[in-house]
Amino acid sequence: MERNHHYTGLSDKQIVESRKIHGENVLTPPKKESLWVRFFGKFTDPIIVILLIALALSAGVSCYEYFSGHGAVGVFFEPAGILTAILLATVVGFWFELSANKKFEILNRVNDDTLVKVIRSGNIRQIFKREIVVGDIVIMETGDEVPADGELLDAVSLQVNESTLTGEPVARKTTNPAGFDKEATYPSNHVMKGTTIADGHCIMRVFKVGDATEYGKVYEGAQIDSSVETPLNRQLDRLADLITKASYAIAGLIIAGRLVSYFVDAGGLQVTDWIQFGGFVLQTVMIAVTVIVVAVPEGLPMSVTLSLALSMKRMLSTNNLVRKMHACETMGATTVICTDKTGTLTQNRMQIYQTNFYGYDGALSTATETGKLIAEGIAVNSTAWLDFTDDAKINALGNPTEGALLLWLHENGINYLPLREGAEIVEQLTFSTERKYMATVVQSPLSGKKILYVKGAPEIVLSFCKNIPVPVTEIHAQLLQYQNQAMRTLGFAYQVIENGAECIRNGKLAEDLNLTYLGIAAISDPVRKDVPDAVRNCINAGINIKIVTGDTPGTAKEIGRQIGLWNENEPEEHHLTGTEFAGMPDEELLTRINDLKILSRARPMDKQRLVQLLQQKGQVVAVTGDGTNDAPALNAAQVGLSMGDGTSVAKEASDITILDNSFGSISRAVMWGRSLYQNIQRFILFQMTINVAACIIVLIGAFLGTESPLTVTQMLWVNLIMDTFAALALASLPPNEKVMNDKPRKTTDHIISRPMTGGILSTGLIFVAALFGLIQYFKHADVTSLSEFDFAEFGRSFFNFSPGNGLSAYELSLFFTVFVMLQFWNMFNAKAFMSGKSAFHALSACKGFLSVAAVILLGQWFIVTAGREMFSVVPLQYSDWGIIIGVTSTVLWVGEIKRLFK
Repeated sequence: MERNHHYTGLSDKQIVESRKIHGENVLTPPKKESLWVRFFGKFTDPIIVILLIALALSAGVSCYEYFSGHGAVGVFFEPAGILTAILLATVVGFWFELSANKKFEILNRVNDDTLVKVIRSGNIRQIFKREIVVGDIVIMETGDEVPADGELLDAVSLQVNESTLTGEPVARKTTNPAGFDKEATYPSNHVMKGTTIADGHCIMRVFKVGDATEYGKVYEGAQIDSSVETPLNRQLDRLADLITKASYAIAGLIIAGRLVSYFVDAGGLQVTDWIQFGGFVLQTVMIAVTVIVVAVPEGLPMSVTLSLALSMKRMLSTNNLVRKMHACETMGATTVICTDKTGTLTQNRMQIYQTNFYGYDGALSTATETGKLIAEGIAVNSTAWLDFTDDAKINALGNPTEGALLLWLHENGINYLPLREGAEIVEQLTFSTERKYMATVVQSPLSGKKILYVKGAPEIVLSFCKNIPVPVTEIHAQLLQYQNQAMRTLGFAYQVIENGAECIRNGKLAEDLNLTYLGIAAISDPVRKDVPDAVRNCINAGINIKIVTGDTPGTAKEIGRQIGLWNENEPEEHHLTGTEFAGMPDEELLTRINDLKILSRARPMDKQRLVQLLQQKGQVVAVTGDGTNDAPALNAAQVGLSMGDGTSVAKEASDITILDNSFGSISRAVMWGRSLYQNIQRFILFQMTINVAACIIVLIGAFLGTESPLTVTQMLWVNLIMDTFAALALASLPPNEKVMNDKPRKTTDHIISRPMTGGILSTGLIFVAALFGLIQYFKHADVTSLSEFDFAEFGRSFFNFSPGNGLSAYELSLFFTVFVMLQFWNMFNAKAFMSGKSAFHALSACKGFLSVAAVILLGQWFIVTAGREMFSVVPLQYSDWGIIIGVTSTVLWVGEIKRLFK
């Protein structure tokens, strides 16, 4: 490249000293947790902790029973079952997250061994990017990535794509203080690591490398573990606390009640037979432990894990690659989405919005003289190129604005290459921030003469023109209209050069030219087509949208207007610039933060601060972005959403990667999250009804002195296997689009809502009454078939607390099957919970639910028929199966009648 100054660069000794003082040009990689640490991290889940306590108590009682000779090996079934439940819940969650992270790592591979041209010891040489040190002189051209932070020494027509750091696709850079942009995010004579040279060439001196660069600071901010607790985790913590307190209270009640009963029967507090009393106390403690174990919903961690895991898999089909499992559900609790502009709301691809070439109407065609001039002028007076490698998506290389013009030619059926190659370039002035125009003189094959083509800032180009086809006021009105829409504008002019007239003098256009003004073009980074509808869906769902961008206030507001977020009557208090934001104390911002809609000229750490302030206000924040500048905010948010074609740093900091870069996928993720939360609530409603019924039955049995009619293995089938299948059934329910009409739930809400509490207690107590009555009836009647059921005897035996005849194996099998079938039909009620519709609504579309229901039914039949000694059951008659299924189905029909009247 041609240089105006001679640079020597660093000597070998200076390179060593600089590296010793300032370090290498590498980013410190994040410390990754080992697989073991990540796996054992799953055991910190609040419900898993309760299960671990239950496992310890159960294992202790089982060991005592076995080694004291009071029980066989079968006593270890209960702790083994609880251990299985723990391992299933933790292993499944770990496996799904591991699988998602492997997909992510493939998506996110980066090559850091790029060669860079530097001047060292007076010679130009190529070195790897990581070998650059502070003080190095680096030479860069169009297309090069800036390897470190540096100060410009020379710059020719330099434009830098800073979208990875600021969201600004084109930032003009110069060494001339007169051309410095005071509002620029970074100084006009500085270029930053991670940005790209969009046009021109330059020489810079490196002043920061590695972690010390702006890119490095953002990268470090992205690795800070924000440890933001998700709403679901908080709610499960509260549920675990409730279950712990309730089970311990019931256990304490049993111990206190039985001790009072013992001393009342003994006629005083004096113990006469310590051995007999010790045995009574031990039996009481074992009953209390049984209550604690029964109260713990062993299937809940597995159900939550399965629900999240299935959602991870199904969300991938809607272009949401979920890396962290809880992010599936947290999206449903989101109250604020802070979104980047460039590449998220917009396409990050400059396009021609409209052209106004005077005296030329309709599609561009080279069949007319004016059309030929326009096409040739755009083709030859440009430094951009088009990459036709992918026919589906033609990419512009070089300056994005010039690339948009070439793409416009292509859309009009004109290939720029033959025009460019057919016209010999005689002279050229590339674009510079000082001149604000580009000029090229070519030997045109169109007329056989030399033609001067000029493009640049419309007002500047207009000042060189003598032939203007329309009134200047009309041109200014058009420019004002486009500029109010935050669009870039270019003016075009030409002149046929006669008699070898001089066009360029002293690096500028000659003042005595006779240019003809061709017209203007408006260029924009268009909003993605799906964004306005997606934003409207989110706003209707009670979610606040905030645009956070490094772009100018005018551009940010115009994009806000196009997506339906900003209007002409919007108070100015709803907008802040990065400078204003950084200058305000937290106390003042906290009073304005909820109403803020646009933060323009924002720096990376401004975005992170905004997220943290919103969280202080109790908001659940999701952040979307594709640039390195978004990474700290992505990491600090409860949910970080990166774009599939975003930078590796942004994707590493995120929880979900939107593979199709569509904001519409984000609104679908919200719908999935809310539907998932409903499914988890449905399962809790289903399981807690079982646990309430089982606890009360054990409690009644403890005071009546009777053993539980349900064995340990039977309860494990209900609490572990059946509940897991039920979790699969409820998790497989399709998402409900109507949840987008609701407002976000409050993070202070308990996961068991008031309607759920009423349903759990009322249904559980009805089940207890029915099951208790059945036990009493079986104790006082010798039942060999339900077809002989005596309702009169059932009524008489309900309050008959005499020991009776005990329970036969057939009666216990009947009781076990009735208990399971009551829960089976209640699963259909759980399916319809909060839907406002019948349990049979769209049942044909719920193939997964029906399949799992069939598996539960067949599984119960198989266990009762073939379980024998292991499950303490005997086969039932087919007529009794029919009676049980028919009678217990009243649970569903009663629920349907309630829903009908509601």
